[in-house]
Amino acid sequence: MRIVHISDTHVGAPEFRSELFTECIKEVNELSPDFVVHTGDLTNDGYRYQFEDAYDFLDKIETEIFIVPGNHDARNVGYLHFEEIFGARYTVFKDRDLLLVGVDTSEPDLEDGHLGRERQIWLENVFKGFDGFKIFLLHHHLVSVPFSGRERGVLYDAGEVLKILTDCNVDLVLSGHKHVPNAWRLENMFIINAGTASSLRLRGLITPCYNIIDIEEGEIKATLKFVGGALRDLLGDRARIRGLGLQY
Repeated sequence: MRIVHISDTHVGAPEFRSELFTECIKEVNELSPDFVVHTGDLTNDGYRYQFEDAYDFLDKIETEIFIVPGNHDARNVGYLHFEEIFGARYTVFKDRDLLLVGVDTSEPDLEDGHLGRERQIWLENVFKGFDGFKIFLLHHHLVSVPFSGRERGVLYDAGEVLKILTDCNVDLVLSGHKHVPNAWRLENMFIINAGTASSLRLRGLITPCYNIIDIEEGEIKATLKFVGGALRDLLGDRARIRGLGLQY
């Protein structure tokens, strides 16, 4: 299984570069992934025209795409446009071997995010009892991202959510928000953050990028791909996933 993970495109921002997004989508199609995920901040201000422009870009992706909104998408009551153009803000995709769950952690006109007790219970019930590969999508990161400046964006109820995910043996968590790519291992779970694929709102020496995640025969490999440029292994070596002994 191959997943491409993009995030924080910020369509409509002064720093947005359409040529970067176009090149990113071209590269994604050449990679022929099984599906693509976008972990939020499609737009910069939540305006309808920005969502429409984002849709026009993402519609060129030649495979199924799963999207969760980010805090910028919730600006100006933008979550209503998200629902009309992209569909539900909460996603559950399930087949025999894969369960993918995406949630909206945004709050209207706030940078901060949280899931909330009601959704925590829902999340636990969705993941519990499934024996295949489990993926969780959200915008706000659950663990601090290094080299991203002062920490001020971790999900408010990250501790409770992390406990649910580890108790339910979730394999992979994908998020965005900080515009800095990173990968953590927490118990038998990988938490992978994406940078920004098409914006110049960058930190330090990071350039626009996205992640390629390959899962095969009990192994996971996460590769950082700079748009129009090089690749870099996010995890070092292939890492074995739950039940097979994690190794770097």
